[in-house]
Amino acid sequence: MKNVFDILKERDYIDQVTYEDELRELLGGEPIKFYIGFDATADSLTLGHFVQIMVMKHMQNAGHIPIALLGGGTTRIGDPSGKSDMRKLMSNDFIDHNANQFQNQLSRFLDFGEGKAFFVNNGDWLADLNFLDFMREIGVHFSVNRMLQFDAYKNRLDKGLTFFEFGYMLMQSYDYLHLYREYGVKLQLGGSDQWSNILSGYELVRKLEQDKVYAMTFKLLTTASGIKMGKTEAGTIWLDPERTSPYEFYQYLRNCDDRDVAKFMRILTFLPMEEIERLTNVEGQEINHAKEVLAFEVTKIVHSEEAAIEAQKAAKALFENGGVDEGSIPFTEMNEADFKDGMPILELLTKLELIESNSEGRRLIQQNGVQLNDEKAKDFKQVITLEDFEDNKLMIKKGKKVFHQVRI
Repeated sequence: MKNVFDILKERDYIDQVTYEDELRELLGGEPIKFYIGFDATADSLTLGHFVQIMVMKHMQNAGHIPIALLGGGTTRIGDPSGKSDMRKLMSNDFIDHNANQFQNQLSRFLDFGEGKAFFVNNGDWLADLNFLDFMREIGVHFSVNRMLQFDAYKNRLDKGLTFFEFGYMLMQSYDYLHLYREYGVKLQLGGSDQWSNILSGYELVRKLEQDKVYAMTFKLLTTASGIKMGKTEAGTIWLDPERTSPYEFYQYLRNCDDRDVAKFMRILTFLPMEEIERLTNVEGQEINHAKEVLAFEVTKIVHSEEAAIEAQKAAKALFENGGVDEGSIPFTEMNEADFKDGMPILELLTKLELIESNSEGRRLIQQNGVQLNDEKAKDFKQVITLEDFEDNKLMIKKGKKVFHQVRI
């Protein structure tokens, strides 16, 4: 069997790694336990998280044992990385709910049969830590001067950085130590934006336990235009079908930039490298077939083959045959009373998450980018009434490829 380290490298996942040769040898031997942390900041994982999920699947397929760490404890502080202000504090009940949602979603992708994978929640050991004992055992090993060199903290000094957030790195580092002691974990994985946090945990375990452990991060997947993958004008691409329908999910991938197709195929699918090369080493419009394969394969993994087939059928009906397969178009049910006195079109588009701001909506309508039941929206001041519905349905088209139906 091919060494999973070579698979991850060949498919262009790896960004940074400690002791590459040693880790490659370790991963080519007996199964090891590794972990990835997921802070529970929302009630669904996103397409960005899916990169980490795919890594865990590759590792598990090679016989290694994933530990999915739910951040019930660290989310109470919030990672300052990439943030210009302190994260909004969330209630413990909200965090616990999100962590449970993550567990349900991750269970669809990994085999949690006996001994094959584990769920742990860092709230179980962080919530009841004794502050003085923790600072005496852990805090003494962290240099403030060094921490201030990391972007997560350095970039916040001008705007203000609380001691509350400053403790996040200590908490995340302690996770590695705890999982090493309790489960024998040898490797932490994560996105490249987590390198400083992961490296601190790796160093803490090596210092206190005098043993060899490892760290590896993966490239954050961005589009050719520099946008973080899974972010759109209408919002985030979620793995929860109630938040992003399989059709919308499929369409996001089907409409990706030509330059991104090969990269997305390597990282988001299990297609053999030879097939990816064959599908993407083409010119002109032939790349559209590769986009369809990409969208189908990822939708199949995330939502099921049946959902992928339905999404593909809907896309073909909409864009090739000129028809509309209403059964596969995302829809929102609303009350008839909502439109009795009329609802401003910008308000409706916002409620449906088709626009992020009124200014975006005004620009779209002025550029003839919004249609209501095949008729262009007349004005951004237009009010939607019951008369605009046909058979209690209103089909909204945004741009050329985004459809959403309102049902009353």
